[in-house]
Amino acid sequence: METIRAHKLQAIGRQVGYAWLAGIGIGILAAVLLAKGIDINLSADVEAVSVAMLDAELRLRALAYIALLLFVLDVVVSVGLYLMLKDSGQLLAGTSLVAKLFAAGLGLIGAMFTMNSAEIASHPAYQVLADSSQRLLLNGIQATSNYTSFHLSLVLSSSALAGFYWLFLRTGRIPRVIAGWGLFATLFVASAIVLRDFIPALGHTGITLAFMISNLIALLSTSLYLALKGAQARKNSGTPTKSSRYPSRQRSLFLSR
Repeated sequence: METIRAHKLQAIGRQVGYAWLAGIGIGILAAVLLAKGIDINLSADVEAVSVAMLDAELRLRALAYIALLLFVLDVVVSVGLYLMLKDSGQLLAGTSLVAKLFAAGLGLIGAMFTMNSAEIASHPAYQVLADSSQRLLLNGIQATSNYTSFHLSLVLSSSALAGFYWLFLRTGRIPRVIAGWGLFATLFVASAIVLRDFIPALGHTGITLAFMISNLIALLSTSLYLALKGAQARKNSGTPTKSSRYPSRQRSLFLSR
């Protein structure tokens, strides 16, 4: 029974690792090849992004559909993490799953705003209904809404992952050094993003780069380990119970009855 459980955990872990790696790779490629100048989450200049969006219909549509794919991969990862860790802390694992799925949903809302911008850039009706300055304003609203959904999604997703990493740290299903770094990085991301909304100095580029790099290291190391090794079954530890200390005595008492 334990062997079957161990093989099942390993298989789930590998599937999660593959999906996670795919999501990271697709996200990086999309940011490098498609999002330049039109993703508000990569630029603080709302006006410049809004102007660029008016001439980037195809790239905006591509980013929206990629966001759909990333949503599906995120759901696979989230459910897989829950299945791996639910027996180690049902409440925390369940709460983390719900939070992670809500975060994925917020990312999907961001895809809707991206598609809105593609429609504004391409649909002839908007050229009749609004002049260029009004269309620019509409795009600015879409860009700001996209940023807001991504902002909240990142805080919620990082907090949910912190819950999963805590369970990984307790169970040893991935190396503790990876789980510990993951717990630190996800809490760093969530706390830094929330605090910089109230303390502008924390929005410094150096701090942003620090939590982005630490988070990327955590996600890559976790997904690579799971893809290569899968989740490891929890090793039995602790003091043996009274019944396990004297098995022969128990058998003799049973037979004598």
